Amino acid sequence: MHRIVFVVVAPVYSFDLGIARMVLDATGSYEITVCTADTGRVEAVGGPDVFVDRDLTAVRGADTCVVIGGGGRTDTDPRILDAVRAAADGGARMAAICTGTFVLAQAGVLDGRRATTHWGLTDELARRHPQVTVVPDVLYVADGPVLTSAGAAACIELCLHMVRTDLGAAAAATAGRMALVAAPRSGDQAQVVDTPLPAVEDASLAATREWALRRLDEPLTLADLATHARVSVRTLTRRFHAETGTSPLQWLLHRRVDRARQLLETSTLPVDLVAHHSGLGSADSLRQHMVRRTGLTPTAYRASHRRPLQ
Repeated sequence: MHRIVFVVVAPVYSFDLGIARMVLDATGSYEITVCTADTGRVEAVGGPDVFVDRDLTAVRGADTCVVIGGGGRTDTDPRILDAVRAAADGGARMAAICTGTFVLAQAGVLDGRRATTHWGLTDELARRHPQVTVVPDVLYVADGPVLTSAGAAACIELCLHMVRTDLGAAAAATAGRMALVAAPRSGDQAQVVDTPLPAVEDASLAATREWALRRLDEPLTLADLATHARVSVRTLTRRFHAETGTSPLQWLLHRRVDRARQLLETSTLPVDLVAHHSGLGSADSLRQHMVRRTGLTPTAYRASHRRPLQ
């Protein structure tokens, strides 16, 4: 099994660790270990302290090393930095959740790479580590085998991205349902949307999104969505961005590509029919969007992610 090792650095948000493990455990496809420099109780914020019974020797041989916590401090234990460097040098996929990004930066893992962290700390990350290209106000950044994210909800999105990369869109959708989240979001969506919650009488667009998901094979337009929501196109666009962090048409495109990925993984439909059923039109259009999102053609994606029919 793919070995994922969490390196816990005090102080850690217990929520971040707990939700990340839940999302990844939901797949049943990972061997997950949690370790720290000194075993025992690790200081946590946002919940009870965390008890860790494995030391840093657990990092050896990890397929993925995820650093979590640290609070953005400058005095990270040198043993942790050494273990993180060794994992990266050994070819492990490296990831950091929230302030764990500072630990990767201190270890030199982020030199010459793009990275992010919680929006309130991106300026500090850039100031301390000018060799890192800091991308502010995004959910997560995937720069080759190195992944970084903000905390809380962005932690879920990063884990779903890893599941989708390793196991496919269907597995990511299943893991997302376990975490009670909607379809996985792309990493470039904003961490914070400065829009007040709608008034009680100003209903959410959730019903319209659900309606659209049942009709992805149809040529939906902004006018179609606005008509269903009983609002103007301008109001639809404004509220859609407030609720999802993206535009209606971009949201539709992401959902269509996700549908195509699921069909490629779980059916024997020809590529042109996959394109039709996912609303992407032609095989050429499907190929273009698949390469852009996954780096693989539809045929190559199916070959690497195909699941046996039940």
